[in-house]
Amino acid sequence: MTELLFPLGGRRAWAVWAAAVFTYLVTVLHRGSMSVAGLQAAERFDISASALASFTVVQLTVYAVMQVPVGVLLDRYGSKRLLIAASVLLFGAQSAFSLVDSYPAALAARAVLGVGDALVFISVLRVVMSWFPALRQPVMSQATGMLGGVGAIVSTVPMAAAFHAFGWTSTFAGASVLSLLTGVAVLFLIKDTPYDEPLRRTKQSLGEVRNNLRRAWQEPGTRLGLWTHFTTSFAGGTFGLLWGYPFLVQGQGVAPTTAAAMLILPVLAGLCYGPLVGRYAARFPFYRSWIVLAVIGGSVLMWTVVLLWPGQAPMPVLLLLIVVQAAGGPGSMLGLDYARTFNPSTRFGAANGMVNTGGFIAMLICIGMVGILLDASSGGAPQTITDFKWALAFQYVLWAIGTRQILKYRRKARGNLARYNPEAYQALLANQVVPLKG
Repeated sequence: MTELLFPLGGRRAWAVWAAAVFTYLVTVLHRGSMSVAGLQAAERFDISASALASFTVVQLTVYAVMQVPVGVLLDRYGSKRLLIAASVLLFGAQSAFSLVDSYPAALAARAVLGVGDALVFISVLRVVMSWFPALRQPVMSQATGMLGGVGAIVSTVPMAAAFHAFGWTSTFAGASVLSLLTGVAVLFLIKDTPYDEPLRRTKQSLGEVRNNLRRAWQEPGTRLGLWTHFTTSFAGGTFGLLWGYPFLVQGQGVAPTTAAAMLILPVLAGLCYGPLVGRYAARFPFYRSWIVLAVIGGSVLMWTVVLLWPGQAPMPVLLLLIVVQAAGGPGSMLGLDYARTFNPSTRFGAANGMVNTGGFIAMLICIGMVGILLDASSGGAPQTITDFKWALAFQYVLWAIGTRQILKYRRKARGNLARYNPEAYQALLANQVVPLKG
């Protein structure tokens, strides 16, 4: 029988969580480090818009492909080992990116960065699930996403100022050192579980791993989470990771320093949205999908206004667009909440890995297609506001596909739970969550 060595949600839990969140914050900084470096990268490597998009597409492709393997590794080895490995990989990738001057070598560095990035988020979520009571987990998950967003702030105005003051190499090399600090914090502060169980779990055979993955994928709640993550997060990710800055500067005529400052707004708005979404999900888990649909509807509405606006949109409209679509970050966390409530704890890693692929698959598709459509529309000439509008209209394709799938799997997830676990379904109807076994 295992013994609880540290109280759930106690002082030690907060220390473990702080170290994990610090690692996630630095990872988000690395992930978004191209957000204000796109124009410099195009000049440094002499590349087109679609080639520039390849940096982020490659990074996100690797991230998405790695999610399911990382989920399996997480269930096997725990958060601490994966976070230490992530810190090493991120340090090496960002250091290399600071030094290379050829396009293929830079792509390779971003691919390695994607591997390191892939190890972090679901490992941090596992820390939340292991160290805090179930009723506090939705709020703590939202807090994790919000504080990780501080990394997005650092990757905008401070990074832009660093580029101006110190140049490409010093800026990226300096950012890489932060991952050494996260590695030390993880090594000394993080413990995988508050119980007296060993770190290494019983080794699973390949057949058992396949069976675990199959059962996680066959669970409609997992797919509901995946399509929730897919549909809520790609618009904000596409905007914040690459195309928002060029859209504002080249398309909307916003001053570069102002555009960089505007990219902070989604994080600040997320600090407001996150607690509200977390509390709602904890109190009304049966009705989480209504928040998801409202988040999608808000993004669709605001992009429709901006894209149909004659010429350049006024600043208040652009600011409202950024603030409204920022709800996609907290909204996407509900996809991971679905993975938690529709799967037993033995499949958390696998299910979270599957769900977390959703938004990043959508982002890489959208980022890549916007680059291709920009090149096609501009014909090699400097992009205009019309070129950006045509390219960014591609978002509607992904919104339509994702919303249809959310409605489909919401129905299936509820029906499946009612059929095979009526006790858990009745609890969900009463806005309670019963941990599943299996």
